[in-house]
Amino acid sequence: MPQKVDNPVAADGAPAESSGVKSARRAVDLIETFAANDVWLSLSDLHARTGFPRSSLHGLLRTLLEAGWLEADTNTARYRLGVRALICGTAYLDRDAVVPFATEALERIREKTGFTAHFARRNGTEVVYLETRESQRSTHLVSRVGRTLPTHATALGKALLAELTQEEIESLMPATLTPLTPNTITTLEGLHAECAATRERGYAAEVEEGTLGVRCVAAVIPYRIPGTDAISCSMPISQVSDADARRVGELLAETTAELGQQLRRAGIR
Repeated sequence: MPQKVDNPVAADGAPAESSGVKSARRAVDLIETFAANDVWLSLSDLHARTGFPRSSLHGLLRTLLEAGWLEADTNTARYRLGVRALICGTAYLDRDAVVPFATEALERIREKTGFTAHFARRNGTEVVYLETRESQRSTHLVSRVGRTLPTHATALGKALLAELTQEEIESLMPATLTPLTPNTITTLEGLHAECAATRERGYAAEVEEGTLGVRCVAAVIPYRIPGTDAISCSMPISQVSDADARRVGELLAETTAELGQQLRRAGIR
């Protein structure tokens, strides 16, 4: 007669499977904590930021360190992200079928305008920069691959939010929008107005909302519904007029429309 086997129990009394899931979740949370901070973090720093027990942190840090996800400064007993994070992040880009097509479009935009062009994807309330072609005369480092910025403070983000209904935007965004500069929109009412203007123009625009000294225009790549990806152009405010920005916005709308057709013909969804 088969013998009943009880669920294995972890050291803290929880079922082993549940404990394993919790450890995996905490490991992911730790990696994201490191990604959100640009400084070396100690065990005390991590305990304060995550609330995880110090005993759990010891084991998680050791495991992530041995796996290459973290690097340690033995002199200060502090940690930061390791090279495995870069390898896995690069693998995401290498396997994304849209990136090569978008890169070609960025190069054309930079050649025609002389300004920096970006390709990004919306992830919840943020946009993630996946590719950038920097202008040779750029004086502002607006973004780098892998950087995230809030949707409400960027032309890229507003172009992508304009793909959603007002109800969808309100369910997604917080009631109060955190400013990045004194010019950032901080109300849902203002954001709705910007999205409406974006739909009417065919491209989004912002002036010093994300970065002081920089204005941007952006347009969605129409190969998914709702759109998930967009391309933008960043311009120093001292070098462009409103008419110049409008011409660049119209160029982006044309370029992204062509890119969307190209992706759909290639069967990329």
